Amino acid sequence: MVNYLAVLIAAVVSFLVGWAWYSKPVFGKVWMSLMGLKKEPKHEGMAKNLVIGFLGTLVTAYVVAYFVDMLGYMTALSGMMVGFWAWLGFVATTTVGGVLWENKPWSLWLLNNGHNLVTLLIIGAIVGAWV
Repeated sequence: MVNYLAVLIAAVVSFLVGWAWYSKPVFGKVWMSLMGLKKEPKHEGMAKNLVIGFLGTLVTAYVVAYFVDMLGYMTALSGMMVGFWAWLGFVATTTVGGVLWENKPWSLWLLNNGHNLVTLLIIGAIVGAWV
């Protein structure tokens, strides 16, 4: 059975990691450069974007928790394995299209997918530990 509190906590932690990852002191300036942005994006509609982004993270955390439960895993490490395989099979492979067809640089793919991998590992660890 999916632990909804674990899903919520995993989503919040993952969301905070994303906020830190894309902040200026970490990778924010690099991300802006790779995206071709000369100045910071406008903050108009930021609240809506943050809510929608969090809801997406919440869905991701629930799906990882569902997979962890379905497989009968009950440790942080096994949850991280689910997060890794989900990243490799679904995220890393589908986002490569941005490089192949949208002329995005590989370095942007690496930056964004580094974030995706880290957050899926965190989500997996949290929900795996709290099954």
